[in-house]
Amino acid sequence: MKIYAFLAIAFGVVACRGEQKTEVANTPVEARAYTCEEANMFNQDSAYSFVKKQCDFGARVPNSAPHEACASYLSSELKRLGAEVTEQKTTVTAYDGTRLNANNIIGTFFPEKENRVIFFSHWDSRPYCDHDPNEANHRKPVMGANDGASGVGVLLELARVMQQKEPKMGVDIVFLDAEDYGAPYFFKKEVENDWCLGSQFWSKHTHYKVKPKYGVLLDMVGGNDPTFFIDKVTARYAYSAASRVWSRAQEMGYGKYFIPREEGMIMDDHYYVNIWAGIPTADIIDFNADRGFPTTWHTMNDTPENINSSSLGMVGRILTSLIY
Repeated sequence: MKIYAFLAIAFGVVACRGEQKTEVANTPVEARAYTCEEANMFNQDSAYSFVKKQCDFGARVPNSAPHEACASYLSSELKRLGAEVTEQKTTVTAYDGTRLNANNIIGTFFPEKENRVIFFSHWDSRPYCDHDPNEANHRKPVMGANDGASGVGVLLELARVMQQKEPKMGVDIVFLDAEDYGAPYFFKKEVENDWCLGSQFWSKHTHYKVKPKYGVLLDMVGGNDPTFFIDKVTARYAYSAASRVWSRAQEMGYGKYFIPREEGMIMDDHYYVNIWAGIPTADIIDFNADRGFPTTWHTMNDTPENINSSSLGMVGRILTSLIY
């Protein structure tokens, strides 16, 4: 499973829940004023528009027309915003033997800079709403506004900021594909490594000329009242990267949302980037042991209407401050 354990502070295992709210109130994120000029250039409404644009194509399930159209859009947007773009096209095998046309889309900014950081987000949508309260929806695709598009939207807005003012560091942005095509509960055979297929491929075929010093993965960063703990994979393999992010979040007044405590063991794209590519990469993912993932996770309600733009702005301003 993508989530192979949710470890609470005690030794118990916390199962992910599938509860869903039909309405999500967009509570503004609380923070104090921060003096980084560039961080204040990050526009949360622009980030939201990038999220909405992806969802306008439909659910970005591999081998679908919306998936192909969105890939072209992401590649062209990165080029428009000043990146050198590489499309890492490959064919991967899903849990049931289906051959998926996958495309990891890579934007390289300021390739001459040797001091580099790398940011990741997956851009595909899950083909199953298998945590929706209505079982009739379980074989329908997830729109993936939060689970996928939110991280991509933040990184596209970060690219826009970099186009306006050159950062101190070189930056690589990688949109990973086929992350969310893992086996659903109704597939009864046991399979291994069925999630995060794009990051598995990328981690064995890295694109860069200069290895980034550290990385950050964004996954589900647009929810309402999010909680970002340090998952145990991050703590083990990328604690220095996590320290940068969570310390900066504290400095910026986001301590309510970025809690510097280990909670959960998440099998996300960062696992393969850490283990196979050897880049210490922290995962910013909305999860806590009480509720699991956000209530819209893998449901029909993961739509733009349930995205909180101020959450996008918080995460984006943290990343922006790090590169400037």
